[in-house]
Amino acid sequence: MKPRTILSPLVLAAGLLFYSVGCTDLTDTVDSQVTAETFFQNDQQFVSAMGDAYSRLTALGGGGSPAQFNEATTDEIIVPARGQDWSEGGFWYRVNSHSWTEADGTFNGFWNTYFSGINNANRLIFQFESAVESGAADPALAETFISELVAMRAFYYFWLLDAFGNVPIVTSFVDAEEKPSQPSSDFAEGRRMVFQFVEKELLDNVGNLSTDTRGTYGRMNQYVARMTLAKLYMNAEVYTGTGRWGDALTQLNEIINSGQYSLAANYHDNFAVQNDGSPENIFVVPYDKVFLTGLNLHQMTLHYGSQNTYNFQFQPWNGWSATQKMYESVIDPMQNPGPQGEVWGSEPTSDDAGLERVMGTLDDRLGNFLVGPQYTSGGERITDSGIYSDFDRNGPLLTFTPAMNDLEAVACRQCGARIGKYAFENGIGSSGSNDFVIYRYADVLLLKAEALWRMNAGSAEALALVNQIRMRSGVDPFMSLDADKLIGERGRELFWEQTRRQDLIRFAGVEGGETRYNDPWQFKPISESWRNVAPIPRNQLEANSNLVQNPGY
Repeated sequence: MKPRTILSPLVLAAGLLFYSVGCTDLTDTVDSQVTAETFFQNDQQFVSAMGDAYSRLTALGGGGSPAQFNEATTDEIIVPARGQDWSEGGFWYRVNSHSWTEADGTFNGFWNTYFSGINNANRLIFQFESAVESGAADPALAETFISELVAMRAFYYFWLLDAFGNVPIVTSFVDAEEKPSQPSSDFAEGRRMVFQFVEKELLDNVGNLSTDTRGTYGRMNQYVARMTLAKLYMNAEVYTGTGRWGDALTQLNEIINSGQYSLAANYHDNFAVQNDGSPENIFVVPYDKVFLTGLNLHQMTLHYGSQNTYNFQFQPWNGWSATQKMYESVIDPMQNPGPQGEVWGSEPTSDDAGLERVMGTLDDRLGNFLVGPQYTSGGERITDSGIYSDFDRNGPLLTFTPAMNDLEAVACRQCGARIGKYAFENGIGSSGSNDFVIYRYADVLLLKAEALWRMNAGSAEALALVNQIRMRSGVDPFMSLDADKLIGERGRELFWEQTRRQDLIRFAGVEGGETRYNDPWQFKPISESWRNVAPIPRNQLEANSNLVQNPGY
């Protein structure tokens, strides 16, 4: 468990800051025991009342809809069907191969997750404003917290903009329409209007937000809002047709010049079990295996037999893996120049090790992947008799191999580099205690480098920023920058931080796709550009006749 000093801001939020269940009906009536007569008299009472505004963030650390769309549809992650496990009616095949439909549940889950957050924020804004209007709360005291809620609502809308584009804008709790419409029946116009709404909400409120990074750990503060604006501007050309690189740079410089953040000396310290002290953390979900559960990466990615490696209370599910392409982007000296040494390769072998050894780049970030022979905590080789393919060349001995033979039912059970991004705590149950990173400082530096490069491809400052990130991981500096190096470095540094889809859609394609997201990779053909946004979920269309489906679906 985390030290009490880190939990305290969340415990103040009624012990349920993140775990209150929000509903998706935007017309719910107020049902709360919190009243102006008993609350809203001091900072702690405001904080403890606003937990529901953050409740939906717990969806980010598992394999729910945000990760399904932002990771499993990209060249980072693959979720193969191994026999009957993970087949799920072909769902994961459709996600990985860009053949999904509006009926696939991940999109309804994504929609409900973020609109639930918006509904919760609207309810709390209404309660806070009502307390001020009745004279029960000090307007000056309430102002900062109302701005925090408005900015948090804009954060949810930013992710809905990114995923769906043209979505209804609802800012009222009491007077919310039962069946709200999108801003426009025209997709491009509607998406621009949602962009403008998010931008205005953040700009209007950022100055009122706290700059106390420890006191607002895990909450919206000025730097979280500025990072959201920066990300909004970095993809402005995608969302609106007009690039806003200079505006992104302004927001990124505000974060950098604040002096609040710095790179951690060790890359993996950012993802340790006790990572709340990382100098890079800007916005996190502060999971705890007792008080705030939901971080179940170990169950999602590890093999059934890995239970005996880490003495987990429950057996993992043998699912999510890194793609061979992503793993090789780290060890390939052409893509990632640096010191060379013997590393695990990609292809399986028939010897006891079960995986080839090759010369490759010795990058500290190789620790993001679990590959090679697997052992129990007592040092014995783990075995798995469930073999579906001759691709598993070393038989029952369990060896994680980056190479994958199939996406559908005959995928071998040991294939796929497993996601080792967050340290696995020995003996845990279904949830870990690592804080899940939403925004961190390394991303700030890489985004600034990209913004500078897009305005001036020969920018020495951009090159220096990227090399600052590379040097931390012990690899050689680049001599120049291009699109391949920028998107490659973002992949290596930000693997499994749910940025990949958002990154790929702003880089032009190089293998026949309109963007890198539409380019082909293993098990995925060139995909249509309209798949760069999700469909309006069928469930929402059936419930609300005012909604218009996105183009292509």
